[in-house]
Formats: sequence, C-alpha cells, structure tokens
Amino acid sequence: MTARSIKGKSTNEILEALRQQTQDGFEPTLAIVFISIKMDRAAIAGILHEKGISVIGATSSGEFIDGHQSEGEAAILLLDIPKEDFTILFRETVGQPLGQVVQQAAREAMTKFSNPAYIAMTTCLNEKGELFEGAQFVHTLEESHDGKTDIFGGMAGADGELIPSWVFTENQTSDEGFVLLVLDRNKIDLFGVAISGWKPLGRIRTVTKCEDGWLCTIDDQPALDMYLRYLGESLDQKEEKANLFVENISMFHPFLCLDDVDPVLRTPMFVDKEKNAISMDYPIPEGGTFQFTLPPDFDIVESVFKEAEIMQKGSGIRADALLVFSCLGRLSALGPMATQENEGLHEIWQAPMAGFFTYGEYGKDLAGKNKMHSTTCSWVALKEKPNPGVH
Repeated sequence: MTARSIKGKSTNEILEALRQQTQDGFEPTLAIVFISIKMDRAAIAGILHEKGISVIGATSSGEFIDGHQSEGEAAILLLDIPKEDFTILFRETVGQPLGQVVQQAAREAMTKFSNPAYIAMTTCLNEKGELFEGAQFVHTLEESHDGKTDIFGGMAGADGELIPSWVFTENQTSDEGFVLLVLDRNKIDLFGVAISGWKPLGRIRTVTKCEDGWLCTIDDQPALDMYLRYLGESLDQKEEKANLFVENISMFHPFLCLDDVDPVLRTPMFVDKEKNAISMDYPIPEGGTFQFTLPPDFDIVESVFKEAEIMQKGSGIRADALLVFSCLGRLSALGPMATQENEGLHEIWQAPMAGFFTYGEYGKDLAGKNKMHSTTCSWVALKEKPNPGVH
C-alpha cells in the first residue's frame, strides 16, 4: 500500500496537489479528507470522485499532515488500497434509534469482510444543538463484533465553534450520523491506541447528584464550588458568559473517570452559577467515580510517544500510513506541544500522516477496549499484509 498526504487552502490548491502527486503514475483509490467547514467540501469530494477515488471525510477544527498544521484548510491522505479490501458505509441517524443503525451497519460490514476493522467519523452537534451519542455508538459497534474489532476515529469539528459539524462521502453528507471506512483485517493490519497522558490529582471523588444533564454535587458538595476550590481557580461573570471557563480552566483540568478497566477523560463544558453545577461533554452518572487532574506538562506527550514506540518496536514494521485524531482540547491545553505530539508520532512510524483536531475521539484504550474519549490523542498506523502469492 502506498500513501501520500496533500494539503491546501482552496479547491484549486487541492487540485494542483493531487495533480502533482499522481503525475508519476500513483493511482489512489481512497481519500481520507479532513476539512474546514469554511471550504467547499462538496467540490473537493467531487474532484476526487471524478478521478475514481472513493471519499470519506469529516469537518475539522484544525487539520495536519506530516510537516504542516493548519486551521481553515484541508488535509487529505491518499491511499491505493485495493478496492476489494475496503468499503465505505454512510449512515444518517435522524429520527432513528442509534443502536439499531449501528447494528445494521455492522451486519453489512460483516457480509463484506469476515474480519472487519473500522475508521469511524461521526458528527458532534446537529442543527438542533443535540449531541451525537458517541459512547453508545462505539459501544454498540464493538458489541456487534463481540468485542473483537478495532475502532479508531473522531467526531467532526467545526473550526472550534459550537455549531453543526459534518461527515461526508463523495455524494452524501450529514450533520447527524456517521461514516465508516471498513477495512479487511485479513489484508490490512492496524496498530494504534488512544491515550490522554493526564495525571490524577487527589483522592477519588463520587458524583452524588445529577439533574437534567447537570452534574450538581460531588461527594454531596456543590460541584462547581468544589471544582474551582480544589484547583484554586475562580470564575467571574465575564468568563461565565463568554464560556471562557472552557478555555481558561476546564481544558487544562478534565475529569479522569474511573468506572472501567482503563480510565477515560471527560471535560466540563458549561457552568451554571445559580445551580452551582457543571455540564460535562459526556455525562458522568450518579454514583460514578473520578479524580481531578493535574495541569498538563510535557510528560503528557512523552506518555503518548512511549506507547507508540512500544507498539512500533513490538510490531517490527514500518507503517504504510498513519491517521491521528487529536482532541481540540489538547491543542488548547498543550499549545505547541500538541503539534510536537503529532509530528513525533509521524517520526516513530515513518509513514505519510493526516489527522485533525476533533470534538471527541474513538480508539482502543490500553486495556484493548474500544471507547469514546475526550481530551485524548487516538492514532492508528496501517500496514498492508504481504501477499503470500507474491514473491
């Protein structure tokens, strides 16, 4: 498998980059597209389709390839995977039970391949302001395979705004649904993990009251007061109205939820000073346990590199392609270290890379379970298996 990454800030730039990458005879069959909502994704998808290239994509909140990071542009990974080794499934979920739609998609994938794996991109917010149920999505998809599959991907972004985000193919698009790149694991190996690197702070806490989506009390104390007091922070009226709470505080101190084998992060998104409550990006139920977290430092990035190096050395391979799904919150909290993180993964795997800053991540945790994550870096390296008939 050959992969090449291209970028551009206009349709014409993408067209020219595509021309340059294919003039030596490279014939991509698949384009994985991460693109700003400001760009004409339909036009770019159409150009790719006209050249016989299948398209799967998501809108982004910043995008990158090896050696370049941007905001408001497009990053594309081109691959020449044999057409018989992948398929793309697009599903809208408007007015339908999400679980049923996911199960149906999994059944279709299993009619195509006996051993499928998934690169998954979902929406985040729809036109009504409703959140896509990412945790249910990834749980249902995994359970449809009795826990024996790989799922990596992310939630579409919208240039950092809380407005609808989109997933698409060459001829379909939706702000409420998902798109799956289904790979034949008998032909293509996947090596990846989702890891946050955030370290716990203090003792284990328990959510003792939730109401209408708000986390109201922690250890029977008002949630907002406890969170701010524990971190030594305060919140003025300006910060509350502008939601600078997220930018200034919560992106740096997500909650480390402990109700599973491997903890996952959840990020406070909104506050209500009258209720003294917090709204999370994905709820923690009453009785759920968590720890606060320390401020980010370079050890967070080092922990990502460590796991990647262990996996790369263990596999003994040089990957054909690399996809990275990094939370927008990492960019906010880590700053330039988030860029170093992405470039470091590229250097470890020595493969053409594309990725984007997401509104949520999908990937395997260190215990091998597929989950929906927050403030996490999920990455996957692809390697075509050798054809036993070719010498």
